[in-house]
Amino acid sequence: MPKGSSLLIVGHLDCVENGLFAEFSSAGFEVTSSARAGLDVLDRPQVEAFFAKQRPEYVVLASVRSGGIGVNQALPAEMIFENIQAQANIIDVAFHCGVKKLLFLAASCIYPKDCPQPMAEAHFLTGRMEPTSEPYSMAKAAGVIMCQAYRKQHGFPAIVGVPATVYGPGGAEDPKDAHVLGSMTARFREAIKAGAPEVSFWGTGAPRREFIYSGDFAEACRFLLENYDRPEMVNIGSGSDISIQDLASLIADVYGYEGRIVWDTAKPDGALRKLLDISRLSALGWKPGVTLREGVTICARSS
Repeated sequence: MPKGSSLLIVGHLDCVENGLFAEFSSAGFEVTSSARAGLDVLDRPQVEAFFAKQRPEYVVLASVRSGGIGVNQALPAEMIFENIQAQANIIDVAFHCGVKKLLFLAASCIYPKDCPQPMAEAHFLTGRMEPTSEPYSMAKAAGVIMCQAYRKQHGFPAIVGVPATVYGPGGAEDPKDAHVLGSMTARFREAIKAGAPEVSFWGTGAPRREFIYSGDFAEACRFLLENYDRPEMVNIGSGSDISIQDLASLIADVYGYEGRIVWDTAKPDGALRKLLDISRLSALGWKPGVTLREGVTICARSS
């Protein structure tokens, strides 16, 4: 990827896009994004016109709609339709327009609900996915297969990264649609502002999740675009996980919340554990640099 190359980020205005935009811009690439350009990636003619005019050389294809358990349960149709539609449009048009390489970003929920831990790339499609996010997970799985199919049939250089939950400045924090870390952060800030004696969260707090800071994640994406060109997926994670209970305690400590933390056990937990096996990425020569506490502290300082 020569400096000055043009790159398109497809997603929505969240910490993933913010991290990618900052990473590639600072590295000397000409970066644009579908969200910032006002491109409706669900509209095939509009996508074709954009590629014909802008001629991006590289593409990073993230989610156009994502979120936690709440939004997955409330909007399963949008989750599967919008992501599949966007993926189909972008991958096919990128191929026909001669894009030099496309990085598709899947999600750790593509692995089976009862997947062995840590989850290796070989576990893909070996069992039923977590029901609470299945429509979104199936959309992302379809994207993986589409990339591999276009590579096999057409030689299109599409690669696939499977990230852990990405967090960082600019991440979604609306409890209705944010992932757990962003939602917790917002709830604690609201509780501090209101002087609330307690904060309640969904589930038991027992499930464990893996998080990767947006800056680390974006750096890993650039590393893969510059150093990887194979059909096999590559997990992108921090290599460690944390229980939701401990995550709540960590965020409360960083933000200075001293009230009680209550767990609404009538609400679903989701998958009990999702830890990625990052040995493939590590063997390629990349590793993360920001700890979870350091990342949450950065988020607190930027809020």
